[in-house]
Amino acid sequence: MIIAYLAGIFLLSILLATVIIPRILFISYKKRLFDVPDSRKVHKTPIPRLGGLSFLPVILIALCSVTGIRYYTNHPVDMLWASDLFIQYLFLIVGLTLLYLIGVADDLVGVGYRYKFVIQILAALLFPLSGLWINDLGGLLGLHEIPAYIGMPLTVFLTVYITNAINLIDGIDGLASGLSCIALGLLIIVCAIVGQWTHAFLAAATLGVVITFYYHNVFSVSGRKLFMGDAGSLTLGYILSFLVLHFWQKTQLWDPFTMNLNMVTVSTLLIPLLDVVRVFYSRVSEGRNPFTPDKNHIHHRLLRTGMRVRAVMITLLMLSLFFVVSNFILSFYINTTFMLLLDLAFWLTTHFIIRYFIMKHEAVTGKKWYKTYRNFFW
Repeated sequence: MIIAYLAGIFLLSILLATVIIPRILFISYKKRLFDVPDSRKVHKTPIPRLGGLSFLPVILIALCSVTGIRYYTNHPVDMLWASDLFIQYLFLIVGLTLLYLIGVADDLVGVGYRYKFVIQILAALLFPLSGLWINDLGGLLGLHEIPAYIGMPLTVFLTVYITNAINLIDGIDGLASGLSCIALGLLIIVCAIVGQWTHAFLAAATLGVVITFYYHNVFSVSGRKLFMGDAGSLTLGYILSFLVLHFWQKTQLWDPFTMNLNMVTVSTLLIPLLDVVRVFYSRVSEGRNPFTPDKNHIHHRLLRTGMRVRAVMITLLMLSLFFVVSNFILSFYINTTFMLLLDLAFWLTTHFIIRYFIMKHEAVTGKKWYKTYRNFFW
């Protein structure tokens, strides 16, 4: 029966998004609320970027409605209400609202990165306050249980890190939403396997609206396309960080490290997480502000090889699936540290290959993209 509730949340989320997103699109064109192209952006025509306005309302309506129906059909959710999980979800909604509002403001009138960063930190602080913080590394680098004075700041840092990673990878059609769909799909499966149904419901509600947005973002005809904007990417990043962090917290009733699930869930986000590290290092090494936007993300680099936007998106989604499947298989044979090392080795190898094709494309076309970039293997 619980599978029916899971499917119900997913389908209700799709239904609501199918109704709401076209209305957002209509209002965006009527009021001319566009993301205007510039030298840093890939698109060439003005496109609305308010698709993310649908995310938070749809997720909350789908999740709360079906949870309420479940409660009143002889399937009470006593464990949710009686445990710390209820408090965590209350703080989650508060943090989501903060990020959603700052995202909407940025999409409409623009907000400086400093202000957004402050709000992200405030939202991240809500997780430790709610009782959600990393208290065990599951053997990563030989470390297991860690004290609160390390785990809580680490939780805040990783929450901001993941939230920004999703926000920054949102550079071409279908990339951020596609990667998020893969992550949410795996999280639904893993949460269902281990009996974490409340988290599975949240992931299903989020997946429903993101899949619907993905269709409008990737497959809509000209004049019907829209971007998710910061309202969407910040909402997505915060929810994904919330779900992933639960697999790095051991409790009396829950041990996520018995199956190396912690690293398996992280593998769904490896592309945006590792890309942020590479891009920030590149900017700092060149003496630039790490938050200054540029065209040096992995999708920009693949475009420099001569690939089309759709091909780049599909390539990165396939790469993400490879990380997920390989890490899931490896989790039965090796520990978390070796898994991470193999992931890093494969990531570096991938960038060597991309660099080779960039230089080959430059030799054929005569285009030179970043002179300083050629001195770095990433």
